[in-house]
Amino acid sequence: MAGKNLICRIRRGATTFFCAATALGALAMGTHAEDVVSMDKGADIRALCGTKPMKIALIDGYGADTWRKTARAEFEDEIRKCSNVTETKYSDAGGDQQKYNGDINSFVAQGMDIIVAFTDFGDAAIPAYRKAFKDGVTMVPYFSHISGKPGKDYSANTYQDQFYMGGIWADWLGKTLKGKGNVVLLGGNAGAASSQVFMKGFTERLKKYPQMKLLDENYIVTDWNPATAQKAVTGLIAKYPQIDGMASDYGVTTLAAIKAFEQAGLPVPAQATLASNNELNCKYLEAKKAGKAWKYVTLDGTTNTVRFAVRSAVAAFQGVENKEPSAIVPFVYADSETKLDPKCDADAPPDADLSSGLPEATLHALFNK
Repeated sequence: MAGKNLICRIRRGATTFFCAATALGALAMGTHAEDVVSMDKGADIRALCGTKPMKIALIDGYGADTWRKTARAEFEDEIRKCSNVTETKYSDAGGDQQKYNGDINSFVAQGMDIIVAFTDFGDAAIPAYRKAFKDGVTMVPYFSHISGKPGKDYSANTYQDQFYMGGIWADWLGKTLKGKGNVVLLGGNAGAASSQVFMKGFTERLKKYPQMKLLDENYIVTDWNPATAQKAVTGLIAKYPQIDGMASDYGVTTLAAIKAFEQAGLPVPAQATLASNNELNCKYLEAKKAGKAWKYVTLDGTTNTVRFAVRSAVAAFQGVENKEPSAIVPFVYADSETKLDPKCDADAPPDADLSSGLPEATLHALFNK
């Protein structure tokens, strides 16, 4: 069962406790043949480092935001544990796929042994991955599940199990709303592969709750942009007189949705989200303090994804067995129903991800660069 490896993390003061499975994780049944594992649990890379010297590169299709900067710091922190890493490089394609492909080719020409690449351009980048792999580079695209085959088009593909997470949201909303209510899912761009998979998992799991009504069979397009999201949710409010719950595959769009309901003078529906940020979580805690909090769950730790990718890449290059699965899921970072509160840091940027695996001092140094 996919749920057996899902780990929860509960904070009490300065202490962190771990348990065998979260209530939410236990609800979400296996959706893939392989198991999934929570992002806050993983192997010790030092057992995978091997002895061969390694040159490692990280490529972002777009690396300018705080999330990407945090993920890069996680990458650097992870590879630092292998003393046989002799060189590291980084590139940011700035949203340009041609540059992204060119950066991959350049790193191959520079003799990099390992390239870890964020899957910003989905399947469209597979030819570049395949070429690097055939040129002898350990090529590991990470974040989204893409087409192609390990051992043919790339070495491995570490990805977030979005179908599984869509099921977690549906179960949480079903339990929180006591099996009755109108719900919608907010996604990204029109045709976004990741949002489509979230929607499939969400829709499939909602079948368990016959009195839960999905107001739109498609996800609501937001472009992962706060202005677009707020406009879209304002339209939903005008179209549907009753919205009881919302799921969203990005904390930024969840925050925009909350603001749309507040500006309309309406109660905020239950919110299930992914990859929250400091602004959203501070807003939730302020509302809770004022006795006006909405029902809220967020799955986080997503910047840790790159650590799994690095371990997979290093193990493949060194010829060492890595028992971690390719599919991973975020952990429950906040849940109003179990009184698990998120962090809020007034000194951190609004878009900071405080669920990172980096020490607090490292995060603040990163934010102040």
